Amino acid sequence: MEKTAAAPAAEVTDEELVARAQTGDAAAFDQLVVKYSPRLYGLIYNMTSNHEDTNDLMQDVFSKAYRSIGGFKGRASFYTWLHQIGLNMTINFVKKRGRRYHLSLDDVDSGIQNDKEFLEVTSTGAGDPVRETNLNELQRRINEAMQKLSADHRAVVTMFDVQGMPHAEIAAILGVSEGTVRSRLFYAHRQLQNYLEEFRR
Repeated sequence: MEKTAAAPAAEVTDEELVARAQTGDAAAFDQLVVKYSPRLYGLIYNMTSNHEDTNDLMQDVFSKAYRSIGGFKGRASFYTWLHQIGLNMTINFVKKRGRRYHLSLDDVDSGIQNDKEFLEVTSTGAGDPVRETNLNELQRRINEAMQKLSADHRAVVTMFDVQGMPHAEIAAILGVSEGTVRSRLFYAHRQLQNYLEEFRR
């Protein structure tokens, strides 16, 4: 008698995993952690520009989410709810850290690799040591410019320009209107341009 291949297991939805986690199923919560860690790490790292701080915050965020999941009502998606927790904790951390922060050259933001202008600038002249030195300097300055923005403005730039989130999703995570998201982006982009203008001359 021939054995039939087992049908592929249907992907478990967030709603199912959340419901299981709310009954104390730690394995279900672990699946949510695995699913959303990469995006959440990207958001927090682009806010802090420091891997050690990001790792610490990731642990704190998931710990808080696990403790709070019983109160999750599903009015927003789990993804949005988790990002709200992550963003609020990160903004609080960045505000407390304030000026004590020192940018590590080992922590140059990789998010710039997605930037259209940066890709255009880097598409020619590869292998030229002088050019590569200038590009590293540009990358460092963009990272420093990001750190000069307020935590709230850095958040919208990270979500929109680095992670490619639409205005509506950012608005849901921040709990503000799409108009507020657009105005914060406009202001933040102007601030970044002003800071980088001198280098571009």
